[in-house]
Amino acid sequence: MNFRTAAVIGALLAIAHAGTTYAEVIRHPIPNSTFPIAQAVQVTGNATTYYVSGQVPPVANKDADPQSREAYGDTKTQTVGVLNRIKGILDGLGLTMGDVVKMQVFLVHNASAPMDFKAFMEGYTQFFGGSQPNLPARSVVGVASLANPGFLVEIEVIAVKDAK
Repeated sequence: MNFRTAAVIGALLAIAHAGTTYAEVIRHPIPNSTFPIAQAVQVTGNATTYYVSGQVPPVANKDADPQSREAYGDTKTQTVGVLNRIKGILDGLGLTMGDVVKMQVFLVHNASAPMDFKAFMEGYTQFFGGSQPNLPARSVVGVASLANPGFLVEIEVIAVKDAK
């Protein structure tokens, strides 16, 4: 094999190898904390990113007015319902809750419904921070209202799956 042939083969191998780099998801914990969120999440390499639209709670009480809080339950019930909806969407995409890297949470906070962060966390920790250790970066925002007067919780997520 001459030098030119070896150089061409080497270049082709380098190109082929460049196309097989894998994504790496690095979760940076909050220093000296056990709070179940990541301070930051870093995604490198080849990955597919999924943006899941905001999900609202399913009806918990079919006998209640569908525009009432009684139809959807309290903050914890709504949080679990929303996260189960997200889990179902992710399952359908071949993903898990462990692939979630970013979460944006909207909790109703007004005079008639002050934000119940404790109840939200009780629902949230059923999905993150226990048996599922991959913690997302997360924001929780208090809002005056959501699309339905009965909704107390809406959550959107970003999930990443590496090419491995």
